[in-house]
Amino acid sequence: MSFIETGVATATDAERRATASDCARVDPGVLAPGPAGERPGSPMLELREARKQYGRFVAVKGLNLTVQPGEIFGFLGPNGAGKTTTIRMVAGVLRPTSGQVLVGGDDLLREPERAKARVGYIPDRPYLYDKLSGGEFLRFVAGLWGREGDAVEARADRLLELFQLTPWKDELIESYSHGMRQKILISSALIHQPELIVVDEPMVGLDPRSARLLKDLFRTFVGHGGTVFLSTHTLEVAEALCDRIAIINRGEIIAFGTMDELRRQAEAGGAHLEEIFLKVTGGEAMSDIIDSLREAIEK
Repeated sequence: MSFIETGVATATDAERRATASDCARVDPGVLAPGPAGERPGSPMLELREARKQYGRFVAVKGLNLTVQPGEIFGFLGPNGAGKTTTIRMVAGVLRPTSGQVLVGGDDLLREPERAKARVGYIPDRPYLYDKLSGGEFLRFVAGLWGREGDAVEARADRLLELFQLTPWKDELIESYSHGMRQKILISSALIHQPELIVVDEPMVGLDPRSARLLKDLFRTFVGHGGTVFLSTHTLEVAEALCDRIAIINRGEIIAFGTMDELRRQAEAGGAHLEEIFLKVTGGEAMSDIIDSLREAIEK
C-alpha cells in the first residue's frame, strides 16, 4: 500500500508528485501501530456515559461513543461544544467526573499505564521542551513509555526523515518554526507505536505540502490496523478523510454516522458536511445573517 493510493483524491498532480517524493524514501511500516493488547475484539475507543463537570457547569454530558479499530473517526463541534474537553479525556489528560473511557478495552482510570501506552496524542498547540534538540525530545518521549536503545534511534531517524527534519535533528527546538514544532510533535506521538492517534486540529501551522502528507499518513496508519480519532474545524478534511463522524454541541452528541447517515439525519439530501454541520448546530441562521450583512455592505 502506498501513501498516494490511500490518500485523499483531491490533490493536484504537483502535490501528488511532491508527496510521493517525500514518502518514497521512507518505509511506510514506520507508521504501523504496535502489537494489539490482550483484549481481542474490543472497540479501539469506547466512552460510556463519560461526563465532565466544572463546578455547576457541565462541559460534557454523559457521552456514549464507540470507535472500531481501523477507523478514521471525526469528532466535530462549534467552539465551546465540549469537543476539546472530550479529546483530553480520551487522551488521558483529564479525568472524567463520572463514566468510563476505555482504550482497546483498558479503562483509563483503572489501568492508566496500559491504556495511555496505546494512545498517541497530538494537541492543537505544540508544547515542547525548547532546550532539547529534536532527536533528544523523541528519545525523551520514547523513554516515558519504556522504549530505548537502537530500535528507538532507528525509528526516530525514520520519522525525522519522513517530515524532512533530519537536518534539524541536533538543533534545539527553540530554533524551530511553528510548522516544524508541529511536525516534531506528530513524530513524538508516533514514536512508541500507538494503536490509537488522538488528534486535535492537526493541520494548524502546517504548509500545504505537509498537510497533504499528514492526510496520507493517517490513511496509511489505519491501513496498517491503527485508528485515528480526529477533531478539526476544517470540514472539507473531515468529509474527505473520516469513515464516520460525530457532531457535538453543548456537551451532547447531536448527529452521528457516515456521511450518508448524517445526510438522512439532517434531512439534507446530497449536502456536504459544512451544510449539515451548520444545520444541526444552528449555525445556518448565523450564516444567513452574515450573508445579509455582506449584501448590505456591498450595496
